[in-house]
Amino acid sequence: MGHVALAAKITHVPSMYLSELPGPRFGSRQDAIDGHHEISRRCRALGVDTLVVFDTHWLVNASYHINCAPHFKGTYTSNELPHFISNLGYESPGNPALGKLLAKTCNDFGVDTLAHDATTLAPEYGTLVPLRYMNADQHFKVVSVSALCQAHYLNDSARLGWAMRQAVEQHYDGTVAFLASGSLSHRFAQNGLAPEFAFKVWSPFLEQLDRRVLEIWERGDWATFCEMLPEYTSKGHGEGFMHDTAMLLGALGWKGYDAPAEIITPYFGASGTGQLNAVFPVTPQSGEHIPAAQASAAQGFQAVNRL
Repeated sequence: MGHVALAAKITHVPSMYLSELPGPRFGSRQDAIDGHHEISRRCRALGVDTLVVFDTHWLVNASYHINCAPHFKGTYTSNELPHFISNLGYESPGNPALGKLLAKTCNDFGVDTLAHDATTLAPEYGTLVPLRYMNADQHFKVVSVSALCQAHYLNDSARLGWAMRQAVEQHYDGTVAFLASGSLSHRFAQNGLAPEFAFKVWSPFLEQLDRRVLEIWERGDWATFCEMLPEYTSKGHGEGFMHDTAMLLGALGWKGYDAPAEIITPYFGASGTGQLNAVFPVTPQSGEHIPAAQASAAQGFQAVNRL
């Protein structure tokens, strides 16, 4: 049936848009933009028809959600950083059929998921910034998935990723790319210090933590990384509690994944946060290492880590 052709962890720093504009930041994020162009080029060469974006700027408090409207068009200003992203125009075709198929399969796998096709809900900038550089010509259809998950288990996010891969491979007539849109460490510079940290990571600890994680990624030691993910996202201030990363690795086979990551845009600091673009080769997987559904088995109050 269908095929997951490419998986990637991508940056969406708003300074990418700012670097397009005349002024002191002009051209300063060209390496990140070039990384998006390269990922788009690879997707086109692989015949991808739809980009599924795990968006760490889409905050949800219950269930997982999929924005699969038939068409996206509008003008966006960031409520977080309106001095970085203001009046950004966007337009992309959606894929309602795929979005509903993804939700159905996730539910079949015990992960409560809702698809929204008849909606006025607009994508967040974790989706819109990558689309600006990957899909300016509207070549790809787009589906956005909530990944700033306030009350969710990382195990369920991993299982959601696997379920989405099964939906594509078993039921979809087409080719898909999964994009985890979020940073590594995500500790913003303290107010008043943002200009000083425009190209830096907030602390030596966070930078070294990120760099050790990238060494693990580049040698393909996913069993170690999956074990450390809950603590990494907590101590490393992971963006969206790193549910996007759990989704991506779930789609790749979780602890059973067996390929090294390829760094497309080398690690860089942005407003205190740690960023990169990286591609993860999609390899055959049995699913035997995917976590069991957790929320659907929960029994009332449990004393658990918030993440």
